[in-house]
Amino acid sequence: MWLPIDAKFPREDYERLVEAQERADPLAVEAAGRAIENRLRIEARTIRDKYVAPPHTTDFGIMFVPTEGLYAEALRRPGLVEGMQREHKVMLVGPTTLLATLTSLQMGFRTLALEKRSAEVWEVLGAVKTEFGRFGEVLAKTKKKLDEASNTIDAAERRTRAMTRTLKSVEAVSEGRVQALLPGLAEFADEEDLA
Repeated sequence: MWLPIDAKFPREDYERLVEAQERADPLAVEAAGRAIENRLRIEARTIRDKYVAPPHTTDFGIMFVPTEGLYAEALRRPGLVEGMQREHKVMLVGPTTLLATLTSLQMGFRTLALEKRSAEVWEVLGAVKTEFGRFGEVLAKTKKKLDEASNTIDAAERRTRAMTRTLKSVEAVSEGRVQALLPGLAEFADEEDLA
């Protein structure tokens, strides 16, 4: 996002003001002051129309006047600075206030960015918490299936021991005779040899 800043210096109007002040001509000072005020209002409108384009820019702009005398004159004009902000969304800054204004805006933008990121982090943590609950359910089902398989293997071992005890009195036969009597078991014997 861009922050529109434009420098304006109504030099002729300001020179007329300085000359009128040097001559101590109050009517000329007032006329030059009004001219500066009108010129700054026109420039504020120009900045708004030309540079302020949300969401690509901030919804306000900054007008920089390069001399303290011009800035002080603008501040002396009743309602000028507030009107520029209200009507045109343009802040007026001078040489001594530019850095302070930019620093304040930077801190504000960082705070907003942190708040936005913290909201995103909380949302991600909420999603992880939800998913963790589902993971716990899947883990419990897996444990149940493993317990069932373990119990089935235990039962098969018990039956194997019972059959072995029963068959103790039967005499074993040679390997060749086993293959002749039980031909389907030869494949399993070959697989066991490979393992």
